[in-house]
Amino acid sequence: MKRKYLWMLWAGLVVSAGCLRLDSNLYNASGIEAYQLDDYQGEVIFRLPDQYDIPADKIHLFTLQSGGYTIWAVYVGDTNRIAADTVILYCHGNRDHLDHYWERIKLLANAGGKLRYGVLSFDYRGFGLSEGTPTEEGMNEDADAAVQWLKQRGLTADRLVIYGYSLGSAPATELTAHPRTLKPAKLLLESPFASAAVMVQDAALLAMPPTFFTNLKLNNADKIREVDVPFCWIHGREDKFLSDSTHGRVIYERYQGPYKEAHVIPGAVHNNVPQVWGYDAYMAAVAAFIQR
Repeated sequence: MKRKYLWMLWAGLVVSAGCLRLDSNLYNASGIEAYQLDDYQGEVIFRLPDQYDIPADKIHLFTLQSGGYTIWAVYVGDTNRIAADTVILYCHGNRDHLDHYWERIKLLANAGGKLRYGVLSFDYRGFGLSEGTPTEEGMNEDADAAVQWLKQRGLTADRLVIYGYSLGSAPATELTAHPRTLKPAKLLLESPFASAAVMVQDAALLAMPPTFFTNLKLNNADKIREVDVPFCWIHGREDKFLSDSTHGRVIYERYQGPYKEAHVIPGAVHNNVPQVWGYDAYMAAVAAFIQR
């Protein structure tokens, strides 16, 4: 019952934020019949100019196996160069599926120059065409299955960068704090949440302790203490869904690793940081962090 109450609470937060949708649980896994990518006509936050387009021969839709489920993924880049390239593993947010995040994936593929880095993203089980039902541990397993796919093609830990956006900050932080297949060389978190408990506190809807509503283990603020690789935090100053002060900054301040940098973007809300920041400035900051 506790878990059900948090699902309902997150849904209420999303409605009040006005920037995300959610059904009766934590995950908004909209069903589709096929991936459209550039041809997707559904709702997206921003659409990029043609200059950010990716050549068709560098877009690879495929499936991988995770915990007995078939998971869909997309790799942007030359798969024959995974053994030499630096690769960004992008863990997306709670909304929709790969089509919804395609513009963001293209931005990362243009960071530092077109196709400077390979980019791999995937739909968690229950999202898009991926099989199964979303669970907390399932997200971690799915993200690690993507890392396994990269390792099988020659990627080494020193060339793996994990980028977690919103809900994706959970598997990104978990796999960096507690590596399974490869230990990432660097971690980027955009609009991350501190913990399930902070989400309850921020809601200010019910005058009861957070522990009454949830026994979830979603806690980036604790796990970040165990991250010992360079860390970059990105957040919108006007984020009303996951406040930069009670979520992102808590994570940033608790990080105890060798290097950290922060980018809090004035005027940006939860889901439009790259657009408000400016695409070129966003890509330059991401590339500079990876290259430092």
